[in-house]
Amino acid sequence: MSAELEDIHEECGIFGVWGHPDAARLTYFGLHALQHRGQEGAGIVSNDHGHLIGHRGLGLLTQVFSDEREIQRLRGDRAIGHVRYATAGSGSTDNIQPFIFRFSDGDMALAHNGNLTNCPTLRRELESQGAIFRSNSDTEVLMHLIRRSEQPTFVDKLKEALNTVHGGFAYLLMTENAMIGALDPNGFRPLSLGRMTNGAYVLASETCALDIVGAELVRDIRPGEIVVVDDDGYRIDTYTDQTQLAICSMEFIYFARPDSNIYGVNVHSARKRMGARLAQESPVDADMVIAVPNSSLSAASGYSEAAHLPNEMGLIKNQYVARTFIQPTQELREQGVRMKLAAVRGVVSGKRVVVVDDSIVRGTTSKRLVQLLREAGASEVHMRISSPPLKYPCFYGIDISTTKELIAAKKSVEEIREFIGADTLAFLSLDGLIESIGLNADAPYGGLCVAYFNGDYPTALDDYEQEFLASLTPEDRVRLPKFALDKSDYQGNEFSCQKGLKPGEWPPKQ
Repeated sequence: MSAELEDIHEECGIFGVWGHPDAARLTYFGLHALQHRGQEGAGIVSNDHGHLIGHRGLGLLTQVFSDEREIQRLRGDRAIGHVRYATAGSGSTDNIQPFIFRFSDGDMALAHNGNLTNCPTLRRELESQGAIFRSNSDTEVLMHLIRRSEQPTFVDKLKEALNTVHGGFAYLLMTENAMIGALDPNGFRPLSLGRMTNGAYVLASETCALDIVGAELVRDIRPGEIVVVDDDGYRIDTYTDQTQLAICSMEFIYFARPDSNIYGVNVHSARKRMGARLAQESPVDADMVIAVPNSSLSAASGYSEAAHLPNEMGLIKNQYVARTFIQPTQELREQGVRMKLAAVRGVVSGKRVVVVDDSIVRGTTSKRLVQLLREAGASEVHMRISSPPLKYPCFYGIDISTTKELIAAKKSVEEIREFIGADTLAFLSLDGLIESIGLNADAPYGGLCVAYFNGDYPTALDDYEQEFLASLTPEDRVRLPKFALDKSDYQGNEFSCQKGLKPGEWPPKQ
């Protein structure tokens, strides 16, 4: 992940396998491929003839499973696992997943990637009915809803619960006799089903985790779908027909690994196209292109090819500086940039440099990068960003909950350029992003969620709505009229794409 985005995190990665004799170890390998999605905690739950066995802890996967005996203890031919960042709930061991629930009628385990927008309301309602929560994670809400459902079968109970929670979610459940995956009605988070040569089935947040265990992709789980894997194979069910693909565009910009495919689109190739489009939209007379390692390498390659400029290694990343070094103070943040990144004087000295990065969040890291390059002798520094300006928070599972620290929410492009000290600055256009990814031309915004850039959220914001309203500028309120309405007129999902609205269409047609 690039230096500017070190403090912005995707919530989680999930992985599960059914029908492999060494399921826990396979899950470990799968989670290792997903470590970029969560470095705060990890856990694995195995299923040994209906008895669930778990191990979880804080830290990287290798820290949590530092002893071979911890893997050996997780017996059984089926398992699910989780790597975590905390966007909802504190970073304590109590919130590390998968959660195990032991009931009189059987054990269950649950892991979750995403964020529920109506979690606080649901939690208050459940607690008023006598529910006792063991964690402060929003994940636990789903299990309480399942247990309170009066539907006849477990899958029916699950469907009712999934129609009660709102927001972005990819769930992975383990019962005594099945592994179940479920995706929200917009498919904000990716989830893929794979099959191994021995017939074992695998569910994973990204296809790179399927590759690492030698599984072939069977299909991507689509919005509103449930996949049930058991000893008879797998079957697909749906819990709602009110769906509209709006996968998080951040997955393509920087969260997903370059070797992953999302709905058939390779992430590396999409990033290269973003870089090439950026070069077309914002050319500059320069001597070379350099990437901010690591996740902007693909975009820089695309920019270089389209601009017919050499792609040089002008910045080096120290791979041995822990991510936890970055502290909340600005002084330590700037020192962290110097420890993590170094300019290559012999490459950039006396040169006009185009620096390609994924995004600008606070702007302070970009400012430091420009300074590093100037100190190394670069004669000109031109910043090119392979995404539109980040202006609005995310409520679906990315750690961008407020606009306070998003520099693009407060400053124009020219003001940002002046702040970071670059000679020129340009961002990829929203149309350029959508067309470069090329996911689904028939869906709103090409099947992407781009609310972080334009404030057009594909769902109701539920418990986050008032917080978001309070953060809007008067200009935003004019441009985003649906959020300026009185609460009594606010129809929740009635304005969302799930109800057939096109981007920017307001008010809803009756």
